[in-house]
This record gives sequence, C-alpha cells and structure tokens, in this order.
Amino acid sequence: MDTGLKGKVALVFGASRGLGRAAAEALAGEGANVAIVARQEATLAEAATSITRATGAEVLPLVCDVRHADQARGAVRDTAAHFGGLDVLVTNSGGPRAGSFDALTEQDFSEAVDLLFMSVVRICLEAVPLMRKRGGGRIIHVTSITVKQPEHNLMLSNAVRPAVVGFARSLANDLATEGITVNCVAPGYTRTERVVELNAANAEREQMTPEAVEQRLVSTIPMKRLGEPHELAALIVFLASDKASYITGTTLQVDGGYVRSLF
Repeated sequence: MDTGLKGKVALVFGASRGLGRAAAEALAGEGANVAIVARQEATLAEAATSITRATGAEVLPLVCDVRHADQARGAVRDTAAHFGGLDVLVTNSGGPRAGSFDALTEQDFSEAVDLLFMSVVRICLEAVPLMRKRGGGRIIHVTSITVKQPEHNLMLSNAVRPAVVGFARSLANDLATEGITVNCVAPGYTRTERVVELNAANAEREQMTPEAVEQRLVSTIPMKRLGEPHELAALIVFLASDKASYITGTTLQVDGGYVRSLF
C-alpha cells in the first residue's frame, strides 16, 4: 500500500520508548522525515540512531518535557524549522500516576491535566497553523482504553484522558474543510514499560507477584495476550496516510477486544 508518506514531515512525542518509538519507526519506515521528542537525552539519542539505522530516514531528536508550555510548543517550531514544515503530528506522553480517589491529591489532578490535556492543546496551537500552510495534515492523539472504559486504580487517566477526546472531536469539526484530520487511538494493554510498571504497582498493593497480575490481566482480554507496540503503530501509519483522508473525529481502540462497549 502506498501511504503517501514519503518525504512528509512527522513529529512524534514520547518517542524514546514504547508506543511512541514504535510509531516513529513505522512512520520513518514509510519514508517520512521524523522528529522524535522525549525528556531523557540519552534514551532519545539512542532511539534516533536506532530508527535511522533501521529505516534510513532522517530522525531529529528533540529533548522536551511536555508539561512545560514553552518546551512543548518549541518542539513543534524546531521541527518545522529543521524540515521546512509539518504534515503529521502524533501526541503521546507517559501516563499519570496510578491510584484511586483516596490516594490522590489536588496537585496530582493538576499535574495530570498539564501532562495529558494541556500539553495536547499547546502542541496543537503551534502545529495547526503550520499544517494550514501546507494545505492539510494529520493529527493523531495517543490516548488509552480508559477513554472508553474506566479502569480500576487509574483515576487520573479515567478522569483526564476523555478531555483529549472531546478536544479532538471538536477540533476535527473545525478543521474538516481544511484537509486536516484529527483522530485518537486508544491502546489497550500492550507490552510496554508502562504496563510493566502498572503490573508491578498492582502486585505490590495486592501482595501478588507481577507475573500473577499479568496473567490475571491477560485472562480478561479476548485474544488472551498483550498487544505489541507495532500493532498500534500500524494504525497510526494508516491514519497518517493518504488512504485515511475521509476519517476524522474518531477514536479507534487497539485492544484485542478488551473494551466491552458497542461504541
């Protein structure tokens, strides 16, 4: 399938590991020039080198903490300055701390809003004008199955991530006539560092082994396995491609059938 991504400029946040790294490598594999963003310089540099080696694409590493407005918006500007524009934006960040209501403070909620929601708003405020100059673009927000099905002990994610979906749905309407699509992807339980950390936290809280927690989780997934990062990346590539030109305002989960709702 010709995705039409060859020579396009893509910016992927949270791309030093896990889902973001898989998405960046998949886009680079389609011939896109890719800027990758993360907080840790060493892991970011390693990811850039590895992706270039695997795909031959030019990869621009940008150190950035999306909780800081100037850094988040600066990453968008630096990408456009280096590559001459922006065509594809993938927002993604680490998840907020796990915990139920009684374990969380007002500060925890405030920090989650900055990390998960305001970072997306700020990035889009910088990116949309650049896409308008190009005559179109693709915006893809990595969220979570918690936007469709709240999960136990993930109060912050359950509460804040749906705001990203509401923002994305509204933005999709606003930009629909300008050739800019806006969609969300909602990964289920995928074999990433984040899921390993959550399993470990739940194991400690429940006095179980992490292996037992993972097996219990897998038993609730109809496919009886965790997802792999490349499986979400394949959907991101499709939504970024020319083939997805009539898809906007959607939230698509990649979860092995885990979410039980009809919509």
